[in-house]
Amino acid sequence: MNAKKRLFHSFFSLFDKDSISKQDFDKLKQFEIFLPNSFLIHFERTIFQIQDQENQTKIKEKEKENQQMKIEIEEKLKKEKKEIEEKLNKEIEDKNKEIENKDEENQNLKSENEKKDKILKQKDEEIQNLKLSFEKEIEKENQIQIQIENQNQIQNQNQNQNQNQNQNQNENENQNENENENENENENENQNQNQNQNQNQNELLKIFSDSEIITEEEYVKKLQEWINDNEFFSKMKKGFSAKRDGFNSQNWHNKVDGKGKTLFIIKTKDNFIFGGFTQVGWTNDKSKWSVKGGSYGFINDPNAFIFSLRNDKGDRKPDKFTIKKGKEKYAIKYDLNCGPSFGCDLLLNSKLQSGYSNFGFTYNLPNGIKYGTNEAQKLFSWFF
Repeated sequence: MNAKKRLFHSFFSLFDKDSISKQDFDKLKQFEIFLPNSFLIHFERTIFQIQDQENQTKIKEKEKENQQMKIEIEEKLKKEKKEIEEKLNKEIEDKNKEIENKDEENQNLKSENEKKDKILKQKDEEIQNLKLSFEKEIEKENQIQIQIENQNQIQNQNQNQNQNQNQNQNENENQNENENENENENENENQNQNQNQNQNQNELLKIFSDSEIITEEEYVKKLQEWINDNEFFSKMKKGFSAKRDGFNSQNWHNKVDGKGKTLFIIKTKDNFIFGGFTQVGWTNDKSKWSVKGGSYGFINDPNAFIFSLRNDKGDRKPDKFTIKKGKEKYAIKYDLNCGPSFGCDLLLNSKLQSGYSNFGFTYNLPNGIKYGTNEAQKLFSWFF
């Protein structure tokens, strides 16, 4: 009995420990003959319960770790989600600002275009009003001129009748003498004219030697014949070239304003060649403007004319169109926003590549063509 008690005491000592190893359990089994079977069964169950408790504890710890890890992952995901949302919100905000800036730029561009359209509309209205005032003023001047001409005609007829009687007597006496003198003078004049023409022609050919516009000698002769100014040709220089100085009306005015007599020639993409001549030239001195219109004005030049050298349609030869009587004060127009402008008949825009023509308003039309007809409008409109 004492041995059994000691054995049981050993068993319970082992049982009370926190854990029983397999080695201890095998040691206990050596005493199986001294123990009842029920005790061994109970002891094995107890060992399994202890192991199960340990496993449950480990599982709980693992679950706790997993729960903690889950919380950490969720917090990390929340943080990353927040960062992504903030980044996306910032990108969206930047995009919205960019769109707002674009809208503002488009609005500004629209406003600028509206202002330009308004200015163009005002310019058109000014031109129309000026045109109407010109027509009314010209109509009045023509009526007065007709009355004056009628009176002068009557006076001249009376004077001519008296003068003719006296002149007929003197003419018969001086006719023979004048014929001889005229023959000599004509010969001398013809020689001088031929020399001057040849000299001027050579000067013109030199000036146009590097030009892509005037290459035909025939056109040089025509210009020399129409202008008929030896001094001008002897001193003439190329003041402005769009190819060299740029297609800009401001550049044109910088080169040409205040230079006096000016010959203007242009060649279109369709090889039409035309232009104009003024003895006065363009100036920004408003005191020299015959008609003022705000930022622009007209300059008087009774000797100004426009011309056409080549029309590839082949329906007209080189021709010169002089200023209409009573329209001399509208001969040329000064406007910084336009290039060369001859009255309302021939006007180039600020880029010198297109323009406007109302041919026949200021300058004489060819014989047989009336102002305002389609035929008159076509004479220069095909240049533009």
